[in-house]
Amino acid sequence: MENVSIADLWHRVTGTQPDPPWWLVALVGLVALASVVHGPTWRMARNTVTIAHEGGHALVALLFGRKLDGIKLHSDTSGVTVSRGKPHGLGMIFTAMAGYVTPPLLGLLFALLLEDGRITLMLWFSLALLAGMLIMIRNAYGALSVIVTGAMVFAVSWLGSATVQAGFAYLAAWFLLLAGTRPVIELQRMRARHMAPSSDADQLHHLTGVPGLAWVGLFAATALVALLAGGALLVPDVSLPDLPTPPGFGGVG
Repeated sequence: MENVSIADLWHRVTGTQPDPPWWLVALVGLVALASVVHGPTWRMARNTVTIAHEGGHALVALLFGRKLDGIKLHSDTSGVTVSRGKPHGLGMIFTAMAGYVTPPLLGLLFALLLEDGRITLMLWFSLALLAGMLIMIRNAYGALSVIVTGAMVFAVSWLGSATVQAGFAYLAAWFLLLAGTRPVIELQRMRARHMAPSSDADQLHHLTGVPGLAWVGLFAATALVALLAGGALLVPDVSLPDLPTPPGFGGVG
């Protein structure tokens, strides 16, 4: 590995990179879509959504001054974040609300960075989030999941070519945007079968008196708005080649 000074590293992380070819953006978008709609693939990829979900709970808890006891991630792609503080009030409400809205909003943030050409910055920002989350993980499977995810991001950002980095970054952004709605649908299915009595939506119902279905609607609306906005930023601008002007149709002047 070549020696890199702090100044070179800073420039590398904060600098801009050229836009990837349109076909690469479209290809990884289709891969992300397939990973969300294909059941077996989704069961593996959903772990990434759980990391973002629990990370959202943890971050908002800290922002509202709650004491974070820890995060656990499980092999069935479920997770739990435990924080201490007032059992009611805005801090608890926003902490409970953060889980389902974090993955699509994070995808939207990634899309904003990529639209500005900040591919490396987006990858290293992801590493910083994962490193911060690893400190609060309290079980072996959760630690392994975060370490493996972080190792993949680091390997791509440090060793990958510009094309590989761009493809990976756009894949991550597309996946988070597209994956935002499926957990919400799964949540409502479980609620309808009375299989999730302590879900985030039901906790919010107990905290605010607003029906759980309304909170599910808010989660879904956030995911859809983020998908539309982020998708508009990620969709490549494909310009058609100029067609030759037929004889006799030249401009006047």
